Amino acid sequence: MRVVLASASPARLAVLRAAGLDPQVIVSGVDEDAFDAPTTAELTGMLAAAKAAAVAASLTDGLVIGCDSLLDLDGRPYGKPASPQEAVARWHQMAGKSGTLCTGHCVIDAATGRRAAAVATTTVRFGTPADEEIDAYVATGEPLSMAGAFTIEGLGGWFVDSIDGDHNNVIGISLPLLRGLLLDLDVTIPALWGQYSRLA
Repeated sequence: MRVVLASASPARLAVLRAAGLDPQVIVSGVDEDAFDAPTTAELTGMLAAAKAAAVAASLTDGLVIGCDSLLDLDGRPYGKPASPQEAVARWHQMAGKSGTLCTGHCVIDAATGRRAAAVATTTVRFGTPADEEIDAYVATGEPLSMAGAFTIEGLGGWFVDSIDGDHNNVIGISLPLLRGLLLDLDVTIPALWGQYSRLA
């Protein structure tokens, strides 16, 4: 059974590849700004489901994985900053605080229409980078393409003091949660590993 990642995120793809899968990537094209929900967690779940459904609708088979990540800070959802200025302001807001990285996950079996979905949350405690560190970090361009304006596995890792929860969820996809969703669809991880020669 082929696996399809309904996301353009190279970080999610890298996590899945490191975990023994090599999914086909099909970007959903979903307009994220068209969605709203009472909480950040609900919003990520809604977006993940919409992305998975949009891709699954174009297929006759395969397991489609949709994900969406947002940072909840002070009860508000934050995605990718729209400009360097916004990224700098965001970091001044986050510095010294804790936020919750929420990632919605939805898996759809395109052949049957069966689906399983859940949201993973990880607490992120941000450091207090100096103004010049923030400016230098934003100047690299990395924060502009990341939910919450940071990464934990890249340059932004210097400015994250600690996390409470799944590390990979902060990157954009939780393997333990995803395993549970696949089991709900009667798919085991070893069965997926068996498709790739290096693990067979």
